[in-house]
Amino acid sequence: MKMTLSPARCFIVLLILSFVDAGRIFWEMKERVREVQLQRAERLLLAKVPRGRQHFHVKLGFLEQQLDHFNRQGSKTFRQTYLVNDKYWKKPDGPVFLFIGGEGPLSWADVVFGHHVEMAKKHDALLVALEHRFYGDSINPDGLKMENLASLSSQQALMDLAVFHEHISQSFNLTSNNTWISFGGSYAGALSAWFKRGFPHLAFAAVASSAPIRAKLDFSAYSKMVGLALQNERVRGSLKCFSEVQKAFAALEAALMAGDVCHQVATDFNCCQEPKDLDDQICLMQNLADIFMGTVQYNDEFMNIGMICDVMTNKTRDDERVGYGGLVRLSKMFFGARCLDASFKNELNQLMNTTVGRGSYRQWIYQTCTEFGFYQSCEDAMCPFSRMISLKSQEEICQLVFGISLPSLKRNVAFSNTYYGGDSPTTHRVLYVNGEIDPWRELSVVGACTADGEKARDVLIEGAAHCADMMTGQVDDRASLKSGRKEIENYVTDILRTAEVEKMERRCD
Repeated sequence: MKMTLSPARCFIVLLILSFVDAGRIFWEMKERVREVQLQRAERLLLAKVPRGRQHFHVKLGFLEQQLDHFNRQGSKTFRQTYLVNDKYWKKPDGPVFLFIGGEGPLSWADVVFGHHVEMAKKHDALLVALEHRFYGDSINPDGLKMENLASLSSQQALMDLAVFHEHISQSFNLTSNNTWISFGGSYAGALSAWFKRGFPHLAFAAVASSAPIRAKLDFSAYSKMVGLALQNERVRGSLKCFSEVQKAFAALEAALMAGDVCHQVATDFNCCQEPKDLDDQICLMQNLADIFMGTVQYNDEFMNIGMICDVMTNKTRDDERVGYGGLVRLSKMFFGARCLDASFKNELNQLMNTTVGRGSYRQWIYQTCTEFGFYQSCEDAMCPFSRMISLKSQEEICQLVFGISLPSLKRNVAFSNTYYGGDSPTTHRVLYVNGEIDPWRELSVVGACTADGEKARDVLIEGAAHCADMMTGQVDDRASLKSGRKEIENYVTDILRTAEVEKMERRCD
């Protein structure tokens, strides 16, 4: 029987078509997930409150920040965006929930929707959010050229948060009676933990969701975790699905290595150009692997593991092939009639584009080269993709785009782990939350101890994906996700009780 797209799948194609022109598909999937979440928040808000955002009195503010906090002689500044929602705040002593922005723009929804907002309602908290420097609208006015990116780092971002803390405290006449708790997800989750670590006098506690607090040059474990998720029956994966993905990429690699069938590969996957050069072939492999990586990381956001496994394991009347044929069908489902750009040159051009307002890809890749690595190679035995996606092929990006050599890259990653403590951080009152199928949990804290031997507080949510706990709860959420959010709520409640006890002790002294 000929495979047809359901209305849901047709919707997916429409979503993807708008952002496949250039660059790694995974990064663009990430940005699109954010857009879908914002659209969902808008619909939910209008369904509940006819006046929409105005009902929440979300206040947009701007803070003039030092461009370089560590150079006291420096005078350059940039305008940093922040948001405030004081609808639930019980003046004057209610707590403050700080939402930390990550590698993308801040949105009004960050102080209106989300699990932290639900908890703010219960605890009469003031909601504030700060956009990360060099992302969204908070970009150095000098632009994104290499010499200007020098002030883009997690260390500078943490200082931004400290200055923001002072600004909000002065603006709202806050005192030591106002307990601050920071919240963040993914990279911002790591910032949440690090803010508590570096400024314990400012943040009383932190919640760090899907937080990769350990820098890792060769993050091959990411692909391993994707492979395990494709086998996980709890999220509609299967051993057959994993096997067919492996076979598909092996067949594609063999076809590319044969050389004389590159034209057929280009036709099968509707490539914009024939992937004759090795760099273009690797780019094609990465783009196709990104479909699986993005789906696993953001499972159920606009696509899920069950859907791609159905495509990979079922043959059609028009195409009796399963593995390779499934990969072809999945690619067509993603890109529709538009061609797949597998040009390495085009990717480099996107990364070298210093125009402000062209997204966040350049800035984040710069941070991976100067701080974290996080390169998702396929050099683990459990990787379901092609070994052509190597660490070397990704390390070269740092040299070609930013002039950062491999020895410098290794030193940068090592410095981050020395500076922050890797996965044995000296952090107290930090709750680490991770999803079972989220590949980033490999770099987070799960059942571990801090550097001084204390058991770290953590929550592992069965079947959950990346930052799933941060979303506003829905009736049809899996039971484990509801239970995980309840654990987070209990933690926040206990933390606020502890803060009250400490306040009373200070008054008695």
